[in-house]
Amino acid sequence: MKVQKKYLLLIAGFVWAVAGFNILKLGLEAYPPYISVINFILSLLVFGIFMKFVFYKMVQKHTNRIISYEEELQLFIRFFDIQAFCIMAFMMTMGISLRAFHLVPDIFIAVFYTGLGVSLLCAGILFLVQFYLNIKEEK
Repeated sequence: MKVQKKYLLLIAGFVWAVAGFNILKLGLEAYPPYISVINFILSLLVFGIFMKFVFYKMVQKHTNRIISYEEELQLFIRFFDIQAFCIMAFMMTMGISLRAFHLVPDIFIAVFYTGLGVSLLCAGILFLVQFYLNIKEEK
């Protein structure tokens, strides 16, 4: 199924926002026994690191790639390239494995997943902002 290239930004926004929401939910569900100022600061640190060094750059890279497509109609899965899909698959596999096989303590799930989930959710929002800005530019 092909869509106008601007809609790839919308698809990416929803994919990352949903992923971020789900990971954030897992982190918040594990958080109650570990609520403390230090853990909150650690979650903020995880958020900041992932947002600055991974997801902000990812949003910029994929937005530029999508906008630069010469053909207006693109396959709906082209919101990411092969490398990004591999990274996503790796992250999902690692996340599921960490929880399923109890490879890390619950405090790690609480602190890390909360920070990671918020950063993923923000990446989704940034893609949605890029979609909005693209639509606004067309008018």
